[in-house]
Amino acid sequence: MRASLALVYTGAIVGKIVGLFFLALLAAAGWFAWAALLPVTPGAQTFVMLRPGYSTHHIAAELKAAGVIRSERAFLLLHYVRHRSLKAGEYLFDKPANNLQIQERLQRGDVYFRTVVVPEGFTMFDIARAVEEAGLGPAADFVKEAQTDTTLVADFAPGAPSLEGYLFPDTYQFSRMQNMHELAAVMVRQFRLVAVQVGLIPNSVGMTPDADRELPRVVTMASIVEKETAVPEERPMVASVYYNRLAKNIALDADPSVIYAELLAGSYSGALHHDDMRFDSRYNTYTHPGLPPGPIGNPGKSALEAAMHPAQSDFYYFVADAQGHHRFAKTMEEHNKNVAAYRRAMRGQ
Repeated sequence: MRASLALVYTGAIVGKIVGLFFLALLAAAGWFAWAALLPVTPGAQTFVMLRPGYSTHHIAAELKAAGVIRSERAFLLLHYVRHRSLKAGEYLFDKPANNLQIQERLQRGDVYFRTVVVPEGFTMFDIARAVEEAGLGPAADFVKEAQTDTTLVADFAPGAPSLEGYLFPDTYQFSRMQNMHELAAVMVRQFRLVAVQVGLIPNSVGMTPDADRELPRVVTMASIVEKETAVPEERPMVASVYYNRLAKNIALDADPSVIYAELLAGSYSGALHHDDMRFDSRYNTYTHPGLPPGPIGNPGKSALEAAMHPAQSDFYYFVADAQGHHRFAKTMEEHNKNVAAYRRAMRGQ
């Protein structure tokens, strides 16, 4: 009788233990479902930078601190079960997601890319500001890269004073994992591709013996043409004016070159004045005949083609016509009349 009671008592205890075990298991499963499988909704656009070398524990801590996951432990447990590598980078979290979905993103390397728009004619200073505005780093760092890392163009533009002219205008997607050298290299690579397309670089393998001398000259001319007119069909004619002046050893008198000279010196005020035309710089095409030492901006494909294939003309002058185009002239007398007409048109606006 006593033995039967003991067995019943023991069975009851075992039953309670088993019941408690299943309750604990159920609670653990509920916790895991809540912590790892139930989506978390970020409060707003949340950026998380996961740098190379971060451990899984560090990654989980960063995600938890950003409010992207509920539990570091649940994240780690799921990771150890799946046992797949997570990729470094900057990630944007702006939609509800659970741990499994987040880990799948990190495994794919679905990083956030920042857009940098480089319009035709932008200088390296303009590009640097665009890079900074995109959150990719200080403008000064990009300017330093563009002014010093000329090895990127050494094979086709030896002696280039900077990367100016070779940072091709385009819309770029960059991640914060890329440094300034990599950003500049992508832009130079795009220049190479377009230069091959238009025949400025003879082919992607080698260059003709004099190509490395002709290319910088063409790019410098294209940068001036780009700055002088935004109208593609006018660019070959503008190029012809400057080539005609070069052939006669007449100073180019290009206002954008003065602006660029002052940009390099850090003294540009945002507007040109008469005294600026005497600014002491080799880039000042009023005081120094011939082309400047290098490009004064980054020309697009149309300007490069215009510099390579200028129109045939007898023009030596041009001035805006207040309609977004230009009037061209063969003589100073004719040019002065065009200037007077432009001033009248501006006064009448």
